This record gives sequence, structure tokens and C-alpha cells, in this order.
Amino acid sequence: MKWGLVVIAAVFEVVWVTGLKHADSALAWSGTIVGIIVSFYLLIKATDSLPVGTVYAVFTGLGTAGTVLSEILLFKEQADPVKIVLIGVLLIGVIGLKLVTQDKPETKEEKA
Repeated sequence: MKWGLVVIAAVFEVVWVTGLKHADSALAWSGTIVGIIVSFYLLIKATDSLPVGTVYAVFTGLGTAGTVLSEILLFKEQADPVKIVLIGVLLIGVIGLKLVTQDKPETKEEKA
């Protein structure tokens, strides 16, 4: 569940980072701001039960990969084969970090 928050936060990161480049109206800027707020809120909630360093690494890795891929797919950025391979390597590292990281045990206060 907590790793799901990190993934959703990364999706919102892609939204707001893309918005920083492409927003050109008040509505688009509003969406960018909402993306920032939701992204960091979910990131903070995930760190309640997951290690901060790993969460941040996974969050930024997924956000970076998602931003590069969205630029290629949605905005016709050049799909350089080396860039695609490096994104794959980045995702392998992110998945590896997730696999070797254990959740913090819940305290009695968190269960309530």
C-alpha cells in the first residue's frame, strides 16, 4: 500500500514537471500546482512507514523515467536509443531498491 503511494506520487510528479515546461494558461498552471501538492503529500505519507532515502530515490527515479517517456510519447521529443537504455537501467535500479527495502514495523499509534 505504501509503495503504491510512492508510485502515485511519481505519476503526479510527472504531471507537475511536465506542467512547468508546457503550462500556458491559468488552468494549466493550476493543474501544475495541484500536482506539486498531491505529489509531495503522498511522498510524505509514504515516509511514515518506509525509509526516507529509499522512498526519495524511487520517487525521483520513477518521476525522471516518467517525465522522459511522457516527453517522447506526448510531445514528440526524440527517442534516442541510448536514452531509452539508460531509462531502463534507472528503472532496474529503482526496482532493486524497492525489492531490498523492508517496511518499518507499524507502531501501536499508527495502527489506531
